[in-house]
Amino acid sequence: MNRLCNMEPRVMDDEMLKLAVGEQGPRDEAGQLAKQEGVLFKDVLSLQLDFQNILRIDSLWQFENLRKLQLDNNVIEKIEGLENLTRLVWLDLSFNNIEAIEGLDTLVNLEDLSLFNNRISKIDSLDALAKLQVLSLGNNQIGNMMNIIYLRRFKDLRTLSLSGNPVAEAEDYRTCICAYLPDLVYLDFRRIDDQKKELAEMKHQYSVDELKHRESLMQARLEDERARREELAEHEAAFVEHLSGPSLWDSMYAEDVEGSQLSHLPGVRELLQTYKDKFVIICLNIFEYGLKQQKKRKAELDTFMGCVQEAVQEKQEQGKHKIAKFEEKHLLSLSSTRDESELTNFEIKMAEYSEDITELANVLMTLEMQLVEQLEETINMFERNIIDLVGLFVENVQSLMAQCRDLENHHHEKLLEIAISTLEKIVKGELDEDLPDAVRSLFVDKDTIVNAVGASHDIHLLKIDNREDELVTKVNSWCAHLVDKVSAAKGRRLPAAVPHAGGPPPAPAQTRTQGWSREERSQEGRLTIPA
Repeated sequence: MNRLCNMEPRVMDDEMLKLAVGEQGPRDEAGQLAKQEGVLFKDVLSLQLDFQNILRIDSLWQFENLRKLQLDNNVIEKIEGLENLTRLVWLDLSFNNIEAIEGLDTLVNLEDLSLFNNRISKIDSLDALAKLQVLSLGNNQIGNMMNIIYLRRFKDLRTLSLSGNPVAEAEDYRTCICAYLPDLVYLDFRRIDDQKKELAEMKHQYSVDELKHRESLMQARLEDERARREELAEHEAAFVEHLSGPSLWDSMYAEDVEGSQLSHLPGVRELLQTYKDKFVIICLNIFEYGLKQQKKRKAELDTFMGCVQEAVQEKQEQGKHKIAKFEEKHLLSLSSTRDESELTNFEIKMAEYSEDITELANVLMTLEMQLVEQLEETINMFERNIIDLVGLFVENVQSLMAQCRDLENHHHEKLLEIAISTLEKIVKGELDEDLPDAVRSLFVDKDTIVNAVGASHDIHLLKIDNREDELVTKVNSWCAHLVDKVSAAKGRRLPAAVPHAGGPPPAPAQTRTQGWSREERSQEGRLTIPA
């Protein structure tokens, strides 16, 4: 490991960085000028900080465009402070005191990484480096061959150095590397012979095939998990997550102790199954309706954004055309104006130019104001449309949730009838069925059983109400945030895009439901709710 005993360990700071940038700049006149005026760190592409006795990496956040970073031959103990260097391609951290690979998660463009001569014992935490091609880990403390298996995920890895590690002392070290990393070209600074690679693959074929099988199963699981996450995100965007099945029903009974006990009463299981079937159908109606309305909201938003972008681009082109015509007319005569010797003629020509410039400015300003008026009307109409769509969605969801409550009330009445009838049979000694002791303890008197049935009913209603409140709150919050964001855009100065010169402003860009009456929008957005 590198030791610079005659220097105190240092923490990277602005002074060190400015000095390094200045010393590594060009030596010619331009370089001297850059030293005087200073170089912006964000413009630096390569930075060399070797042999600086650096203990801790810091202050690199401004080097956002850095491609190459050299930090070898220091006393760095931890990889940190590199989060903003997302464009880094080449990183040298060799000859330091690093014990663990970490802090590289944002370096998604890194292709060449050197950690040679450190104290690393495990290869991990490199998952984000999908573009990695060269990895130097020689002279470390890596002893487990499973570290080689980890490197199979890097499909672009072509050069690997592990010499000087305990793992490299194994008898079949090179053959294992060649078998498990078949795309590798260079190992420990030597090109891998194709014939030896084939022999290695034959020798370890069974193990490699088994590993490939496990990897394919893992990949399938990961893809399934990713698909589930994407599906959940889609459902959350429609505000109907977990409503495509019995999730809401299950949540109603998850904490319902009394309901679980009452399910043992005669006839209750059949009653519960009927209730559940109808309840899940209503939840599925909410789910499908939510997805349908989400598509309509997205289409409305996409249409609005397309209209705004199209209008702005069109007016920008027209503004550029006006400016180009002005330049074509006057730039050719500038040379003659410069050569004009008569002061009077010079003043006349400058007066003409001044008038034309003023006229152009007025035209551009007029056209810009016309665009502002056009887009303001389009924005106002979009806000009305999106608020109407959300309002109709909430209205229909509340109607469907009311059906869920009606089902719960009906089930509650039937359950109460069965419970009271069972109590009467127990009192008369006419109950033929055997009930668990916990259930029989509810049948002390009428008040006890009525309270138990009522407690179960209250839990169910609370779950339904909470899910409805959650949906309504989220969709209304989304709508309010969107409207606020669009309204804020109206207050900012629009791009200097200019519409037609003169005349009244063009008609506002049409969104999909523009001009519809409230009744027409209602018909478009309303769900036919089953009785």
